[in-house]
Amino acid sequence: MSEKEPLMDIRWIMSVIPHRYPLLLIDRVLEIEPNNSIVAIKNVTVNEEFFSGHFPGHPVMPGVLVIEAMAQAGGVLLMHDVPDRDNKLIYFTTINKAKFRRPVVPGDQLRIEIEILRLREIFCKLSARALVDGQVAAEAVLSSAMMDR
Repeated sequence: MSEKEPLMDIRWIMSVIPHRYPLLLIDRVLEIEPNNSIVAIKNVTVNEEFFSGHFPGHPVMPGVLVIEAMAQAGGVLLMHDVPDRDNKLIYFTTINKAKFRRPVVPGDQLRIEIEILRLREIFCKLSARALVDGQVAAEAVLSSAMMDR
């Protein structure tokens, strides 16, 4: 069962996590089940700064930014119910089993699916996938720690 927020758009996302342009890499949350899972999207457009150098004439979204988009969706899931989230940050602790299955290019829409594998007071392990047109573009197991700012 998904919880529906009144607006799970970019403004809502920015109220939950501290990321801002040009490093805010999710555009909308489609569904969220607190303490369990989230589905978010990233619309990949040719005017993004990283495409000018990666790669000229053949733009490809850097894999590390696909991982970052997955991490940000996970951050929204983890911070969703934190009452004092303005005083907290989530840091990567590990990235395991990262695999890149297909390039992500301008015009693609990343569907980011995150599921909590393990959740403790400040530590968390997430299963993360990014899909384009139903095909897995990237996947990883991400671990994080929540810390005071």
